Amino acid sequence: MYISLLISTLTLLFPLGQTSLPLVINTWPFKNATAAAWNTLQSGGSVLDAVETGCARCEMEQCDGSVGYGGSPDESGETTLDAMIMNGDTMEVGAVADLRRIKNAIGVARVVMEHTDHTLLVGESASVFAENMGFIAEDLTTNKSVNIFSQWLKGNCQPNYRKNVFPDPSMSCGPYKPRATLKQEKRMAQHANARSHDTIGMVALDQDGHVAAGTSTNGLTHKVPGRVGDSPIVGAGAYADSSAGGAAATGDGDVMMRFLPSYLAVELMRAGADPSAACKTAISRIKRHYSEFFGAIICANTTGHYGAACNKVPGLSQFHYMVSNSESNTPLLKSVDCF
Repeated sequence: MYISLLISTLTLLFPLGQTSLPLVINTWPFKNATAAAWNTLQSGGSVLDAVETGCARCEMEQCDGSVGYGGSPDESGETTLDAMIMNGDTMEVGAVADLRRIKNAIGVARVVMEHTDHTLLVGESASVFAENMGFIAEDLTTNKSVNIFSQWLKGNCQPNYRKNVFPDPSMSCGPYKPRATLKQEKRMAQHANARSHDTIGMVALDQDGHVAAGTSTNGLTHKVPGRVGDSPIVGAGAYADSSAGGAAATGDGDVMMRFLPSYLAVELMRAGADPSAACKTAISRIKRHYSEFFGAIICANTTGHYGAACNKVPGLSQFHYMVSNSESNTPLLKSVDCF
C-alpha cells in the first residue's frame, strides 16, 4: 500500500511525459532541428551546443523559408538574419540582427557571447565582425527570394509595413515621405499560415537542469530594411535561467517584443506556475492589447515540465511544436489548442 501511495504521489507531482531530463523543445514541426539538438546532448554536448546545433540545422535547411538564407526578402530584396543564444547558468547572451552575407547566424551569436563583452551586434558591422572571426561571406539570395521580391514589386509592393506616409502605401511603392498629419490606423494582423512561422525558438535542458535557449530567423517578408524583430531581443525572442527554466516565442515580433513574453514566462515559472499556465499568461498579456496578433510561446522548467500556448486567429487554431526527452528518445510532435 505504501508503494502504491508513493507512486500515486509521484505521478501527481511529476505527470508522465513531462518530467524527463534532458529535454529539447522547439517551436513548429522542425523535427530535424530537434533531432540535431537531442543528438548533441546525447553525445555529451552542452545545452549551448545543443541549441546552436539545432538552430543551425534549421538555418541550413531553410526551415519553411522563414529561417536561414534565401527567404523573407526585405523591401530592397535582401535577406538578412537575426539570432540569439542565452546561457541560463551565467545569464550571458550573444545576439545578431540585420546580419548580411553570413548563413550561420546562431553561430555568430554564440561568438558574440563568448568572444566579446557585448550582447548584440547589428547590421553591416555585425557582418564584418563575423568575417573577421572566420565566418565565410556568402550571398544569401536565392532564385526563390528573387522571385518573391519581383512578384511583390509587380503587385505594387503589397503588403508592406508603412503607415502615415505618401504616396499611399496601400496601392503603391515608395520612396515614401512622412505625411504631415498623423492618423490612427488599425494595425493589420499578420496573416497566419503554414509559411509564416518566422522563427525557430529552442530551449534545451541537460540532466542536471542547466538551461540554454536560442532563436534564429530571417524576419518578416517585405520588412523595412533595418527592421529587427523580437527574435534577437533578450526576454522577447527567448530567455533562459537555470534557476527557473526557459522560454522561446514565435510570431509577430513587432508586437510581441513590446511585452517580453519569454522573460515573463520564465519569471512566472520561478514563482511556481506550471509551464503551460506560464505560457498562457504571457500570451494573454499581449492579447489584452492586440487581440488579433499572431504568436505562440513554448516553456520548460528545470524539472522537465513543458508547455505551450498560442493566440487563436484565422489560420492558427492549433500550434505545433517538437519535444524530445529521455522517455521518447526521439523527436515527438506536440500540439496545443489556441485560445
